[in-house]
Formats: sequence, structure tokens, C-alpha cells
Amino acid sequence: MNKFLMITLILGVTLFALEIPIEKATLHKFNKSVELNAQVIQLSNAQQSITSLVNGHLEKYFVKPAQKVKEGEKVALIESIVVSKMSADYLALKKQLSATDKNYQAVKNLYAKGMTSMQELNNQEIKRSEISAQLTALESQLNTLGIHATTLKSATANFVLYAHSQGTVSALLKPLHSSINISEPVISIVKDQAYYIKSFLPLEYATKVNVGDKIVVEYGGKNIITHITQILPKVDEVSQRVVVLSSVDEKVEHLFLNTYLKSTLYFGDALEHIAVKKSALSFFNNEWVVFVPKVEGEHHDEDGDHEENEEEHNEAPYTLNIVKIITQDEAYVAVDGLELGEEYVSDRSYYVKSMILKGSLGEHGH
Repeated sequence: MNKFLMITLILGVTLFALEIPIEKATLHKFNKSVELNAQVIQLSNAQQSITSLVNGHLEKYFVKPAQKVKEGEKVALIESIVVSKMSADYLALKKQLSATDKNYQAVKNLYAKGMTSMQELNNQEIKRSEISAQLTALESQLNTLGIHATTLKSATANFVLYAHSQGTVSALLKPLHSSINISEPVISIVKDQAYYIKSFLPLEYATKVNVGDKIVVEYGGKNIITHITQILPKVDEVSQRVVVLSSVDEKVEHLFLNTYLKSTLYFGDALEHIAVKKSALSFFNNEWVVFVPKVEGEHHDEDGDHEENEEEHNEAPYTLNIVKIITQDEAYVAVDGLELGEEYVSDRSYYVKSMILKGSLGEHGH
């Protein structure tokens, strides 16, 4: 058997054996829509600079640029004389408090036996209270720096910086082994899911859209649904268009800032149309078409008799309807050319198209 013929035969058997999903045309509500140019941006509060709370010396970074971090994750280590002194003072005061507390208890016992004065007891209590207050203040300061004072066993100069929220490291702002001052930014982190779509809207639509309207963008082969959060009062000077910001609420991997893309704005009151799934559409002979199952007994020969030859058994059990696209959203297309409830091929239209083309080639081959 000819190799090409065998491949064609195998392909034909595969296509006819493949399960083709069939659904019925339904009524679906559509908003008005307009295509816009858009850009991926972040608002200024999406950038987080992690600063040092003490003077010190930058010893180590625990992260790298573009690395994902979680809230509370270590990002940098600073050695600080200030922290060293505070931790040493805390441990010394802790020992003093222990000794003073023993003295107070001893004086209290002597006072109970009449062997010392009330003044001496008060002096011991005042001394104990002063040391306790100093210890409490130092403990609070150390805890603010992220150092758990109650677990300290020895003095430490280590001050660790932590990420305050989940995000991506955008930059390491200081070189290793450099001096760090209080409140000086050390690391910049971009918060996760703080992305916005900046769309440019023609002036004619400015009064027709509202906060909450849906904007859909295609990014990396996926539709991202966003909703308008702001309509800026100032027209963009370059494009002379109104700027609308819509928030990206779902998690999107590898969303790059300043990327330019297309967006679709859906607005206004929803209207019902006969609709099919987007996956049903196919471009055939320069027309948009939807494939539908053939009606039984649809094909007859010239004398009106049903064809009973071998070719009919191999013929694709589908035909096509030319449709006009009225409007669409991210999942459905409103079409003119199908009846409500009419069955159609909802997916894998490429295979049906191949069947029809194969049948057409077969007919022309006689």
C-alpha cells in the first residue's frame, strides 16, 4: 500500500474515532465591549523598602534579586555594636535583678523578725523595682528589633532584617560589608499581587464606564480578569486618552512590569444574544463558521434517493453554518446564524474541519 495513502487512512480513522463534543446554542448576556491598549504597572505603595532600625555593618544577604520571599523570612544580617551593648546590658541587669531579689527576700525575712528597719526594706524594694524597670525597657527594645530577649544566653551583635510581606526581591540596595545607618533602605521588595492594568480609554467612552466594570487582558495565553478600581481625572498627555486602573486580583506567575498588551473593557447594561463557546468558532474559506451535526436524511442524489454508496459512510457527519459575530466576552461569542437550542460542535473544531476537507478532497478525486 502507498505510504501516503496509509497515513491518510490512519488519520481519517483517528478523526472519525475521536469524540467530538456537542452542545446547544444558548442565550447568554453580554456587556458592550471595546478593545484598549494597556500596560502592566504597580502603584507606588506596592514597592517595599526594608530599612535598618540600628546602625551597623552589612554582613550577609539571605536572598537574591528576583527571589520570592514570604512574610517573616530572613533577608539580611547586620552586625551592630548597639545591639551587642543592649544584649550585654540586658543579661547583666538580669543577673543584678536576681541578686537584688535575693537581698530583698533576706531583708524581708529579717524585718519580719524585727531585726531590721522598714526603711531598709523600702530601700531594697526601690532598688529591685529600678532594675526591673530597666530590664523591661531593654527587653521591649530588643523584641522590637526581632531579638527574643528571654531566650538570650549570651550577648550578640547580630541584627536580622525580615520581609514584612510576601513578594519578590527587586533589588539589593547596599553592597556587602558596607556601613548601614538607621532608617537606611537595604532591600527593595515588590509585594505579590499588587499589580494593576493601566488601560487607555477613548474620550467617547469616558462617561459610560464605572468603577467595578470588568477588563480582561490576555497574558501568556491566559485571560486575566480585572476590575476597574480607579478612573483617573487627568487625561494622558501622550495618547490624549482617559486612564483607568484595574486591579489584578488573581495570582499570575511571571507578570512583568511595563509590559504592553491588549485589554478588553466590558461596560453598560447586559443584553442577551444567542451564543456559542469561543472554542466553537473556526475560520473557513474566509468566513467565520460553526460546525453542526448533519440532519439525518439531509443528503440525496439527483433522483431524490438517499445515497447508499461507500463514500457516504466515510463522509463527515457534520456541516458548517456561516455566522456573523455580534459581540463576545472571555468565554462566549454572540452569533447570528444559529437558532436557539441548535446543536453545534463546541470544541475540537479543527478535527471536524479536517474531516470536511478530507471528504471534499475525496469527492473531487473522482
